[in-house]
Amino acid sequence: MAGAEGAAGRQSELEPVVSLVDVLEEDEELENEACAVLGGSDSEKCSYSQGSVKRQALYACSTCTPEGEEPAGICLACSYECHGSHKLFELYTKRNFRCDCGNSKFKNLECKLLPDKAKVNSGNKYNDNFFGLYCICKRPYPDPEDEIPDEMIQCVVCEDWFHGRTVFKNESLNAESKSGCKLQELKAKQLIKKDTATYWPLNWRSKLCTCQDCMKMYGDLDVLFLTDEYDTVLAYENKGKIAQATDRSDPLMDTLSSMNRVQQVELICEYNDLKTELKDYLKRFADEGTVVKREDIQQFFEEFQSKKRRRVDGMQYYCS
Repeated sequence: MAGAEGAAGRQSELEPVVSLVDVLEEDEELENEACAVLGGSDSEKCSYSQGSVKRQALYACSTCTPEGEEPAGICLACSYECHGSHKLFELYTKRNFRCDCGNSKFKNLECKLLPDKAKVNSGNKYNDNFFGLYCICKRPYPDPEDEIPDEMIQCVVCEDWFHGRTVFKNESLNAESKSGCKLQELKAKQLIKKDTATYWPLNWRSKLCTCQDCMKMYGDLDVLFLTDEYDTVLAYENKGKIAQATDRSDPLMDTLSSMNRVQQVELICEYNDLKTELKDYLKRFADEGTVVKREDIQQFFEEFQSKKRRRVDGMQYYCS
């Protein structure tokens, strides 16, 4: 027994100590990341009926529209309901896009949520992201052939993603206007370069010139959205966080506060078992590139409860 206890003690020393607070904070971080991507997107209703949505989470289906076919994008709800077992590319968010699911670009698929759709959405804009390719190098991300760690940066205009090392040049948009047009001031100071990436400071939209000539230019270039503070990804993420905060309660903390220490330890052990098994279960879907559906989650919890019952039934209790 002493040897076993010693071995167990040495093993526990090697394992990192994780507190309940650490677990909850990690879960909250993962939840916030998911909320940032999904934002205010509806997971049950196809967004097509809303027209060109100002900003929403989008996906491209490699199974239905592989490279060589016409590009197409699908909303969050359709990614679950119509393409659950397909290989999808997560496009993060796109602006002014209408769901394509089931239209003429999908030769053998009808949208299960909203089958009555126009053949094409002429207002949609597409790029190589819809085939899982990014940057001027037209490579996937993560790139299995690129061993150099790098971050991807999204262009606010075209919404393509670029490697940091590819576009790392700095320009400033901090010039003050004396003539009434900030653009003319920048041109006069030769601060504007063409065909190069620029990094602009926080709240740069409020610094854009809004004189009559510049507003006309934005319209002609189809970039009026640059003057809209609510076009930003940050505004989209905040929309999702506000909606989540309205509905969210913290049942775990409420339950723990009513328990003694022994009960708290038992609960967190159960929680860790659930977390480990759920992580392994979801990893299979990630490796296969398939979407997790409601039925998959229900199946997991049914199997988890069955295992738990077998463990409890197999326990032996002794009087001391």
